[in-house]
Amino acid sequence: MANTTSNMLELGSKASDFCLPDTEGNEVKLSDVAKGKGLVVAFICNHCPYVIHVAPQLAKLAQEYQQKGIGFVAINSNDIQQYPEDDMGHMREEKHLRSYPFPYLLDEQQSVAKAYAAACTPDIYLFDAQQALVYRGQFDSSRPRRISSGNYDSSEHQASGADLLNAMDALLADKLVPYPQVASMGCNIKWKPGNEPS
Repeated sequence: MANTTSNMLELGSKASDFCLPDTEGNEVKLSDVAKGKGLVVAFICNHCPYVIHVAPQLAKLAQEYQQKGIGFVAINSNDIQQYPEDDMGHMREEKHLRSYPFPYLLDEQQSVAKAYAAACTPDIYLFDAQQALVYRGQFDSSRPRRISSGNYDSSEHQASGADLLNAMDALLADKLVPYPQVASMGCNIKWKPGNEPS
């Protein structure tokens, strides 16, 4: 596992369109989720310890802020041939386990991750009602503690989602989203051989 940070897509960038399958057998487009006052696009996966660290609070914040008019969608862009634990079957199990209240999509061709310049899991983006990027970067400053290879502990520094929460609150209040914004850090997106972005 290689620790990787966000590429920090330029603020003001427009949300790239997509049409991807979700865990319920539907094809989900950007227009299906980009409604209301804003949209969070989260690049995640099933097995990354950094995603596991934030997953409970991500589900909780999504539940709360969807009721306030901010949409949520999660996208898994990992190579499912090399990492079968991230395939659609495991995504269905993960959505159920985490009680994610948002669509969980598979970007098997990895084209959407490239369009968003996503680099790591989790990689978080917040767009306004006009689908312009107002926040990108970390969920919060917490990180899981590595105990040994493949073993992580989240009990010392639990995720709060403070950075995303502050950005969403500012957006809903028609205020400037806080700056500077800090890059997320997590596992690198598992690119298909030869598909790695330049």
